[in-house]
Amino acid sequence: MNKDTENQAIKSLEKVALAGIEEQRRARRWGIFFKIAFLLWGMLLLIGVIGSIASQGKVLTTAKAFTAVVDVKGVIMDGADAGYTQVTSALRDAYDDSRTKGVVLRINSPGGSAVQSAMIYDEIKRLRTEHKDIPVYAVIQDVGASGGYYIAAAADKIFANPSSIVGSIGVRLDSYGVMDAAKKLGIESRTLSAGEHKTILDPFKPVSDAEKAHLKTLLTSTHEQFISAVKRGRGDRLQDNPDIFSGLFWNGGKAKELGLVDGFKTTREVAKELVKAEEIIKFNKEKTLLDKLAGKVSSSVSNILLGTELVQGIRY
Repeated sequence: MNKDTENQAIKSLEKVALAGIEEQRRARRWGIFFKIAFLLWGMLLLIGVIGSIASQGKVLTTAKAFTAVVDVKGVIMDGADAGYTQVTSALRDAYDDSRTKGVVLRINSPGGSAVQSAMIYDEIKRLRTEHKDIPVYAVIQDVGASGGYYIAAAADKIFANPSSIVGSIGVRLDSYGVMDAAKKLGIESRTLSAGEHKTILDPFKPVSDAEKAHLKTLLTSTHEQFISAVKRGRGDRLQDNPDIFSGLFWNGGKAKELGLVDGFKTTREVAKELVKAEEIIKFNKEKTLLDKLAGKVSSSVSNILLGTELVQGIRY
């Protein structure tokens, strides 16, 4: 083998060796990348699991007893944070935890669905009967009105702030009429229906005296259910004053005079002074982005299929 051939062979071997080394480096880099990616994925999964459990109040505390808090926040309606499913799920979790010494309903709601409010009220009453050793208190923050107060009335005692808005024990069914405006704009309603009163709340049609009487009867019946629930919950603490059930609302100071609330305390004061368990654990489950999107889609479909008036329904 001459010198040139030998040099070429050496160079070829060097290229092969360098290529092999580079391939090994590339393989190591990819290996490191996948290991780091897997580690990060595992950490995120662990954080998610811990966050999910913690949000249910079942971990991250060494206390042998605590005060369970369930928020009733916002408008009370199906699928909302203050809806029946969300609130009662949190309540059941709170009662099922052996460390729960007392439950606080932390209310900040102007009201909403009559049905959802009544269902939550009934579930609180049921849980109170089933767990007689675990008291439940309502603490009204900014607002505890209409359906918000309906729910509060199921508690053993109700507390508020002197400036809280409390009351509004009444019922409403919203509608509107656009007949004159539609006529001026040349807008024609082409709604078709079967059933004499199926379009009773059609904004393009007048409401007859008979239909008004029917709706009034419906609202009065629902209002009586509301009044009955408040009387059962508050008993002889209520003053004999017809204004209480007129739909009026008051600040916390006047509400105490009327017997709508028992006093002025914060959630922390209730936990410390009444429940005797200072540690507070919130039991509401946080909704995922998918849950929120699904709720919006469901609401939109319901509005399209049933009509806005029927979806809103009778509300407090």
